Amino acid sequence: MSHMDFSHPYFGAFVMFLLTFGAFIATVYLARLVSRRLARLDTEKLKSTLYECGPEVTKQPNTISVQFYLMALLFILFDVEIIFMFPWAVDFKVLGWFGFIEMILFIVLLTIGFIYAWKKGALEWHSIK
Repeated sequence: MSHMDFSHPYFGAFVMFLLTFGAFIATVYLARLVSRRLARLDTEKLKSTLYECGPEVTKQPNTISVQFYLMALLFILFDVEIIFMFPWAVDFKVLGWFGFIEMILFIVLLTIGFIYAWKKGALEWHSIK
């Protein structure tokens, strides 16, 4: 038996996936090159001028708080964990007591993680100053 098996029913789909992936990467790279060549770089003066009235524009760094990323990560983590409960609820009668105890342990672990994040202050939104 050879290591290369071209007779698999999904081999064509796999090759199409690889070709599509390569075309996507090439398109993104080409778009990046073209946009960098065509971009106007002399617009900085226009962005820092006054528009009709108001205070003088000062250049400030565009930073996003790390707290935002931490909150988003915790949301995704707990959201995905909650999604795991739906198949359990569908097969609740089939799983019996073993499935019930397993889910109770799962919820206890989620609660411990939530309390840990709460105690560390990950759920508090700090003002940016």
